[in-house]
Amino acid sequence: MDKGFRVLERIVQAANIRQKVIASNIANVDTPGYKAKDVKFDNLLGREMKLLTSDPKHIGGGDAGVMSAREEVEGNLSWEDKNNVELNAEVANMTENALLHDAAVTIMTTKIKMFKNAISTRGR
Repeated sequence: MDKGFRVLERIVQAANIRQKVIASNIANVDTPGYKAKDVKFDNLLGREMKLLTSDPKHIGGGDAGVMSAREEVEGNLSWEDKNNVELNAEVANMTENALLHDAAVTIMTTKIKMFKNAISTRGR
């Protein structure tokens, strides 16, 4: 099909993984010494786009690229217990991530409907 589907699929996969990472941060808000983590989409999508333009056979390594994009967050804040999780920031990150996920799924759904429409009208 269309290379855009692969990029959209990777965005959805990354958003799912980021959701788990953010949920883990929220769950550990009171854990002494816990350092917040995040998934950096810029690095992931930059690598993905380079692979798409060089050779489509390179795509398909599962979640390895997404997982390697997980990093500790350098927080300005550090509580007395050395935990740098800010609950408000994590809720904002979760909301932003949900919007990205929903947008990618909506675009995928629209593209699928367009393909179905093109196939169904072709036979007429």
